[in-house]
Amino acid sequence: MGLDLRPMGKPKTGYEKRFHQIINIIEGKEKQELSFFDKIKGKKIKTKDELLKEWNNIQISPLETIKAPKVGRDFDANAWLMKAYFKSDKSLSVDEFKKKHNGYYVISYAPEVDGVPVYNSPIEDENSFRGQFLKDCVDLIGEELVNEAWGTKFSGKETLDYGLRLMNIADSIAEKEKLEYLKEQRDAPDSSPETIESKLHIVYSLAKWMTFYGKNGHGFEAYF
Repeated sequence: MGLDLRPMGKPKTGYEKRFHQIINIIEGKEKQELSFFDKIKGKKIKTKDELLKEWNNIQISPLETIKAPKVGRDFDANAWLMKAYFKSDKSLSVDEFKKKHNGYYVISYAPEVDGVPVYNSPIEDENSFRGQFLKDCVDLIGEELVNEAWGTKFSGKETLDYGLRLMNIADSIAEKEKLEYLKEQRDAPDSSPETIESKLHIVYSLAKWMTFYGKNGHGFEAYF
């Protein structure tokens, strides 16, 4: 299957402490504790599923951060839906089709393109990054930086730090090889995967992805 990088939600304002506390509890780094008054009130230790539900409820989706239009809320998404309906087999009525897709985010319409990479996963959302491509970049940036992508980062600060380190080494290589133009080029270069151009473009793309989500407070999950 290989490595896919999924952007995580970020805590809503006022829930930062609880957001990270739940992560620590799930990972076994922190224990749940009930106060004397909690016990009197009949509160119980939460199950993992209950903790995950709470965690999801106190976060902002990365799909909101990339400003992806949402069906049922945004004009562009609703227009996309009608195009999709007329291309469908029309086994559902228009109202049924709208109801089925209500709340769907149209990622391809998102204006924050640094959060929607060219090197995305074929089995994940379009704003995920196909981290497995980094395996081809070991000879360019070294094993340490490549292998770091296989470790989930729960905070935006850690994600931003990783992204900036990737960007720094990419800038250094680009200057040395006279490939500075790749930094602003969105589409993959028209060259074989073995070339420095192709590998450096992957690193730049991931660096932009990491710094975008990191500076906006999102971590990422390394899924493999």
